Amino acid sequence: MRLIVFLITGLFVADIALAADTEWQALFNGKDLAGWDTEMMNLPDPAWDVPGLARGTNGVYLEALGKNRDPLHVFTVTNLDGVPTIHISGQGFGMMMTTATFTNIHLRLQVKWGDLKWSKKTNKPFDTGLLYFCHSDAGLADKTWPRSFEFQICQNEFGDLYALASQITVPARLDGKLWRYDPAGTNTFFLQKKPIGNHCAHSVDAEKPKGEWNTLDLMTFNGDSIHVVNGQVVMRLHHAQRLDGDAPAAITSGKICLQTEGGECFFRNVEIQSITKMPLEFEENQIIR
Repeated sequence: MRLIVFLITGLFVADIALAADTEWQALFNGKDLAGWDTEMMNLPDPAWDVPGLARGTNGVYLEALGKNRDPLHVFTVTNLDGVPTIHISGQGFGMMMTTATFTNIHLRLQVKWGDLKWSKKTNKPFDTGLLYFCHSDAGLADKTWPRSFEFQICQNEFGDLYALASQITVPARLDGKLWRYDPAGTNTFFLQKKPIGNHCAHSVDAEKPKGEWNTLDLMTFNGDSIHVVNGQVVMRLHHAQRLDGDAPAAITSGKICLQTEGGECFFRNVEIQSITKMPLEFEENQIIR
């Protein structure tokens, strides 16, 4: 018998290895954004009319919207394709962050692009992201994000890594100007520091065409993680470390964020379960169906 015990606050306690028939907990209740905080840390585009936000004499806004203040309705709930869905308009840069912290998890969700693009992203690929091991307030990485690791969700970059004010090890090789995940590659530190930097590209492009739903799986266990796009493992990462102390320190838990980055997108079926080891179906060379 397999058993999972979890707290209603969203903090998980698991005692026995998980399998495919284990219960999942919804991170999105299908009605509202309970269990999430919204954060908008950048100044809005002066071309936008933001109710209640003061401007300077030059028309530039004097403050960011900050926490749980969303007069532009960037984060809303809708029904798409007959399913309750999180709608992120993409207007501005920010995130919705879980109020709970999670350790050793399997997270699964579906994402689909909309049609709108905003401001400086108008002529750029659609872009959002899934942040995990979030361990600070928003605004401490690139003056926008929390310290964390990004499972990139961007056209042509599904499953890439961006280490945000933190560092992690990935087996990788140099592919032109990009570092690319390669199981046979050299273990490489990724952080926001030259010459390597904080970006590692996925091993295989598993993204579906625009207009279709993509299924993403993220596993984290004891500081390691796996990025899966539409059933294909596209990256394995090891030894996540936080950089906000005197020396790098292991990190195994944190909050979860979904980003707004200038492009409209939709999320649905956002669910999570605790794990006591990496699931067997995601072992090396396995593809789930």
